[in-house]
Amino acid sequence: MRAPHTPHLLEAFPIYSSAFLSEHELILGGGGGATRSGIKNKLRLYNVKDDRSIELLHEHELEKGEDAPMSMAAFAGDNTVVCGINSVEELLKKGENQNCRVFSVNDKKLSLLGTHGTLPPGESDDFQKVTVISQDGQLVAVAGAHDLAILSYPSLAPVAQQVHTEKEIYDVVFTASTIVVVTTSSLLIYSLPSIVESSSQVSSKGKGKRKEITNLTELELLKSVDVPSVGGFQSGSTFRAARYHPQKTNVIYTVINTNPPRTSKKASRQGYVCRWNTESWTVEKSRKVSDRGLTCFDISADGKLLAFGSSDLNIGLLDSTTLAVSLIVFWPTSTCSPQISLL
Repeated sequence: MRAPHTPHLLEAFPIYSSAFLSEHELILGGGGGATRSGIKNKLRLYNVKDDRSIELLHEHELEKGEDAPMSMAAFAGDNTVVCGINSVEELLKKGENQNCRVFSVNDKKLSLLGTHGTLPPGESDDFQKVTVISQDGQLVAVAGAHDLAILSYPSLAPVAQQVHTEKEIYDVVFTASTIVVVTTSSLLIYSLPSIVESSSQVSSKGKGKRKEITNLTELELLKSVDVPSVGGFQSGSTFRAARYHPQKTNVIYTVINTNPPRTSKKASRQGYVCRWNTESWTVEKSRKVSDRGLTCFDISADGKLLAFGSSDLNIGLLDSTTLAVSLIVFWPTSTCSPQISLL
């Protein structure tokens, strides 16, 4: 039976990031990027109706020359969304890239609340590819290819020294006391610093209270977990994403993409989902869910469903206990957002 779904074709608006602010509020980030394509970079706020149709409520156009919003995360607790948007080329050359930006949503409109730069200067090709807000809305983790920053949210005040990784960063996951940094070759588990209250301005864009640390401490690395072998591939596999179970603190799910040896002409890159026990950091169950690499991953609020998107433009749902495939939506000729959001 064909899975019920409603496609929405947004002409001349390539989508790079998305997030649900609430059950009926969807924010999309996209555009033509930093190139001179003629397609303007914007944030769009939509109302998702009960019949799954969408209505454009507001759009916030970025300055000419700025990049498209490449990643984002929304926090319903205070109606805010944080995005990764590179500044214009002139500021990039000066090392003044204000890549991390917070927007508020009030009266069905998006407005800029504050900005902060986290990417190393001189890296013109780098961009904020990872944006994750902690469950309590107190912290936000943002990362480029190799550099991670932990900031107070929504003030964007740094709360710890930045972390530089040898391998490329693809995802970040918060718990109450730790943060897991997903690199291609390993999971890096760090302890989170304590946060003390202080009162100050959010930024030149707005005012409010923020939480910050007076002396930035170095994050303590508690454990490093190497990528395991899956599907008979002993080497070359890479981590892509991770999600903790919202009700089971000792369960985490990871996406692993295999990398077949060059000697094999027929073998293709395959996508696996693994369920881990974080007390022993061992894989309890794994399942191949795609004959292509997985590009995005998420878990439902009740922890019952896992969602994935693959490089062949398919979207699927898994049972989080058995990892059995519950649903596949095929998009053979259409493009889809590289992010998946589950309410």
